[in-house]
Amino acid sequence: MLGFAKGMAYTFKQLTKKKVTHMYPDQEMVWPERFRGIQHFAPEKCIVCNQCARICPTNCINLIGKKSEDPNKKGKVIDTYDINFEICILCDLCTEVCPTEAIVMTTNFELASYSRDELFKNLEWLDDNNTNVRGGDA
Repeated sequence: MLGFAKGMAYTFKQLTKKKVTHMYPDQEMVWPERFRGIQHFAPEKCIVCNQCARICPTNCINLIGKKSEDPNKKGKVIDTYDINFEICILCDLCTEVCPTEAIVMTTNFELASYSRDELFKNLEWLDDNNTNVRGGDA
């Protein structure tokens, strides 16, 4: 009987506290400064060093570069850059190792879809995902 009374006392105490429910999506959420959302990729900054693809623990990044056709430009230019968000864990490791900050995290997190194929994002989609960029300029 004492356990029941303690449980009811706790319940009544919680009823008087302020509610923490957010009315998402009607009210915009305020995220912490270090919140990790979906990546933004700036292809003009990429030097095709493949460090992001190598450090990825889930191997969800596909980066392919080709030799530059411009004789004045040395090195490689980016050909394809894809991320499979079905297996991406948003660990932020790819942004940490990028020497040119071509990959930065955003506070955008909405990836809900009806098909798994829609979770495979390409270079153009990642370049357009430049809202709420943190840790760099878009």
